[in-house]
This record gives sequence, structure tokens and C-alpha cells, in this order.
Amino acid sequence: MDLMTRVRCLHVRVNLVVLFPQPYSNEQAARFANGGAYPPDLSLITKARHNGQNYVFALLTGYRDPPAGVSIREGLHYNPYFPGGAIAMPQMLIDGAVEYEDSTPATEAQMGKDVVSFLSWAAEPEMEERKLMGFKWIFVLSLALFQAAYYRRLKWSVLKSRKLVLDVVN
Repeated sequence: MDLMTRVRCLHVRVNLVVLFPQPYSNEQAARFANGGAYPPDLSLITKARHNGQNYVFALLTGYRDPPAGVSIREGLHYNPYFPGGAIAMPQMLIDGAVEYEDSTPATEAQMGKDVVSFLSWAAEPEMEERKLMGFKWIFVLSLALFQAAYYRRLKWSVLKSRKLVLDVVN
């Protein structure tokens, strides 16, 4: 494979991973579609929050009726996992909303798990490749360690096993 073909392959691969189409044409369209709120970029949400995957899963599946004595403004929804308990995003996951090809039950928890898995991948699309590279480095370095240990033993064995005889002349 020549250099230009490699560059083209790398360029296509980077574009597939990095460039997701934006859902809105500009900020005003995004605010209009979301009730005045500008939606955040969620591609790094699982890395940005402490215990990010569990946080996003709890946020997606944690919608409840507000407890007695708690009032929620019009247009907000109660979710105990969101700071303050009131969130503008309505409940997005409803049982049976999608149909899986392998007839997996489309429960709220299953769909939440799928969304969290995708967001985790979007935060680190190169993770599997990076871990494979780490495994290769560990393997090569362990081979180098064994070779160095064998070489050390070979070189120093002469000095360790020699016998010194001292002849004292009076």
C-alpha cells in the first residue's frame, strides 16, 4: 500500500469517528426545538461526570412522580438523580419504544444501557485499539525483560562461579 492510499484511509477513518452530523443548523434552531434551552454536547458526558455511566443510566431511567411536598414548575419533570430534582428533558425512554432485531425485550433499562454504551464509545472511540496496543507493548517488554535476565545470568555466571585461590608467600 503506497503512502497516499494510507493517508486516504486514515482520513476516511478519522472523518467517520470524529465528524457526527450536528442535529441543528445553529444555536437558535436548537433553542427553539428544546423550549429555549441549548442542549449540551453529550459526546463526553460519561467521561465528564464522576461515575459517568451510572449517572447517565440513572438519569435516563430515574423519572418519578414528585414526592409529597415537592412542587415542580410547569414544563419541568422530577428526576431525583438530577441536581435540584427538576429537569427540563422529559422522559425519553418508554418500554416498547423500539424493536430489536434479535427480539430482545425493549425495556426502559435495556434502552438506557444501550444509550450509555453508545455514549461511552463516543467519548473514547479508540479505546479498544489503545488497549490492544497496550497489550502488545506489555508482551514485547516482557520478552525484552526475559532476554535481559538471561543475558545478565550468562555474563555474570563466570564471575559468580569462579574459584579464587590465594597463595601466600612468606
